[in-house]
Amino acid sequence: MIRVGILTASDKGSRGEREDRSAVVISDAVRHIDGNVAAYKIVPDERELIAAALREMADDLALDLIFTTGGTGFSPRDVTPEATLAVVERLVPGIPEAIRAESMKITPRAMLTRGTAGIRGKTLIINLPGSPKAVAECLDVILQALPHGIEILKGQAGECARPEK
Repeated sequence: MIRVGILTASDKGSRGEREDRSAVVISDAVRHIDGNVAAYKIVPDERELIAAALREMADDLALDLIFTTGGTGFSPRDVTPEATLAVVERLVPGIPEAIRAESMKITPRAMLTRGTAGIRGKTLIINLPGSPKAVAECLDVILQALPHGIEILKGQAGECARPEK
């Protein structure tokens, strides 16, 4: 079982002015990789609040995987990648690279996402966009690779090489 956290960064969502449909998409998707949403939080687009929530989910709750949604664009209030970079200890560039590469096949606007991914302790943190449609498309790209990465972080696997046939 993969223990998952969902952190939504949204000013309107945190004030109850917008339904958080992206979190529902994430919650439904992680079931396909034996994931269980153990924590959910919605915060305003404030760098320190996002960083504090990520630290709490990683350090205090010891979650295996945290998805953020929202705050990855060009708006001055979009600070989720900066908050993530402030708390991770190691970057995982392949995840956002894969997301952008595949998303570019759908829309040229994919190059405008600033999402990142990294590791804090034994927790993998991945930034996703705020749009439910974009979240679903991004998860389609990365979801199947994540269980193996989580196994490595937890010390349950040691090799990333493809098994020989």
